Amino acid sequence: MKAEAKDFQPQPPGSIAAPDAGLIVDDHGVARCFWQPTMPDYHDHEWGRPVADDRRLYEKICLEGFQAGMAWITILRKREAFREAFDDFDFERVARYDERDVERLMGNAGIVRNRAKIVSAINNARRAIELANETGSLAGWLWAHEPPAHVLPASVDRGHWDNNPTSKASIALSRDLKRRGWTFVGPTTIHAFMQAVGMVNEHMSGCVCHPEIEAARAAFKRPVGAIPTKA
Repeated sequence: MKAEAKDFQPQPPGSIAAPDAGLIVDDHGVARCFWQPTMPDYHDHEWGRPVADDRRLYEKICLEGFQAGMAWITILRKREAFREAFDDFDFERVARYDERDVERLMGNAGIVRNRAKIVSAINNARRAIELANETGSLAGWLWAHEPPAHVLPASVDRGHWDNNPTSKASIALSRDLKRRGWTFVGPTTIHAFMQAVGMVNEHMSGCVCHPEIEAARAAFKRPVGAIPTKA
């Protein structure tokens, strides 16, 4: 997810705005990221928690690609329809899709019917197989692009969020994916991917989830084959 102004709704009653910190505070005094009211379950229980499963990582790259030019909430609401349409993002199966499948997907009103993005998802499934066969693990290769701790921001606030739609790490990963033939994997898309799957923790400092994600990242066993990225 890369949040945009159109993703956000007015704060619920009782919320206290803290624009500089990028936080809202509920009636119980619990602070969360400013975008949490639009996607409370996703914010509280999924976004930023480390993911090591190859299929789920492929799914997230695809869905971030489908988001291009749209609000993430739109994609999130369609996620189950996407999973049904794309065989739960089993990239071994998606890689075998042909033109008949493209037409089938173009006729599915439950997903985003964009031919270029559908073709991209199929292409990326084939590239995922190639990468997994070459390196032994899609997850391991992706997590090798995790930025080292010393380059991560000391704190995350609304200013950091708004002024950093990409990062050095997302630019590098985007470049490497494109070199391998992946599509719809620009630096902004990949930065959102890295945020979502826990490669970085960009919950606002002060958000109740920020320390939870830090603890999850500390306990997370990086996939086999992941090599710490050099600064």
